[in-house]
Amino acid sequence: MSPDLTSHPAVSAVRAALADRGFDPDFRVLPDAVKTAQAAADALGITPAEIANSLIFKGIDADGSASPVLVMASGGHRVDTTYLAQALDLASLDRADPDFVRAHTGMAIGGVAPVGHPTPLRTVVDTYLEQFEQVWAAGGHSHAVFRTSYADLLAMTDGTASAVTP
Repeated sequence: MSPDLTSHPAVSAVRAALADRGFDPDFRVLPDAVKTAQAAADALGITPAEIANSLIFKGIDADGSASPVLVMASGGHRVDTTYLAQALDLASLDRADPDFVRAHTGMAIGGVAPVGHPTPLRTVVDTYLEQFEQVWAAGGHSHAVFRTSYADLLAMTDGTASAVTP
């Protein structure tokens, strides 16, 4: 049995952010937590490559200041942080810890959605996702996902299209 997430604050924030941007996607609550692309793919009957993983990194500028960077990467890819940092003109792109992720998204790792954060995040959308008619993204909780498209991910996040590996 799927949990009732209708009043969960992060899921509500995601739904509201999607509606504010004119999106009403197929939103699903799954019976089991799907904290990895493989688990989500298995639950949805698709390949991991069709999962738009929401990965939060610390973008380090030349002056040493850090800011969150959301990378919507295909579940079939590992992000090459050196490559992507150079593409984004950053000194480095470092993996964020759970506290940093929650502070900047309001969500726990495994449920981070592309939208619904306390403030907009600099976002990169993996161009590899463009080959799929539809992709699935987290909906603010490890049990919640929604169907969207590459073009809609770019639009809803005001994201930058980029390869995440050379």
